[in-house]
Amino acid sequence: MNDKARLSLKAMLLAELPALRAFALSLSGAEDRADDLVQDTLVKAWTNAASFEEGTNMRAWLFTIMRNTFFSQYRKARREVQDVDGEAAARLVAMPDQLAHLDLADFRARLDCLPADQREALILIGASGFSYEEAAEICGCAVGTIKSRVNRARQRLIEQLALSSVGDFAAGPASPGRAALPPTVK
Repeated sequence: MNDKARLSLKAMLLAELPALRAFALSLSGAEDRADDLVQDTLVKAWTNAASFEEGTNMRAWLFTIMRNTFFSQYRKARREVQDVDGEAAARLVAMPDQLAHLDLADFRARLDCLPADQREALILIGASGFSYEEAAEICGCAVGTIKSRVNRARQRLIEQLALSSVGDFAAGPASPGRAALPPTVK
C-alpha cells in the first residue's frame, strides 16, 4: 500500500469513528468495552486493508468486522470462568498419573519377589476375587494355610514397600481393573 492509499484509508477510518463508537456501545453496553471494541476493529481493518474493495461500503465493512469481533469475544468470554481468588483453579488440580504407574511397577516387582505359594494365594484372593475356600480348593490345601499365606504375603509387601498398613495399598475401594488386598487375617 502506497502513502496516498494509506492516507486515504486513514481518512475513511477516522470519518467512521462516531458511527463505530455508537455501534460498539449498542453491542457492548459499556463505554470502556465499546472503546476496546472500536480499537480492535480499527486494528483489524488496518491490518486487513488489502481485503477492502475500493468502491464498496466502508461502513458496512467496518461494522461486519466489529460484529464478528464482538461475537468472537462473547463466545470466548462464555467459556472463561471468573476466578479472582483462584478458588476454581485450586479445584482443578489433578494428581500426576505417573506416580500411580511407578507405584504399580514397585508393587509388581515386590510381588515377584514373594515365595511362589504366597504370591499365588495373594493373587487368588486379592486380585482374582476368589474366596478363601475356593483358593484352598484350587491350591489343594487347608483354608487356614491360604489365610496364613495371604497374611504373610501382605505383611512382607508392607515391609518391602515401606507402607504403614494394608490401607496404604489403595486409597479407596476396589474398582474395575483395580484390585484391593483382602482384609487382614486375625
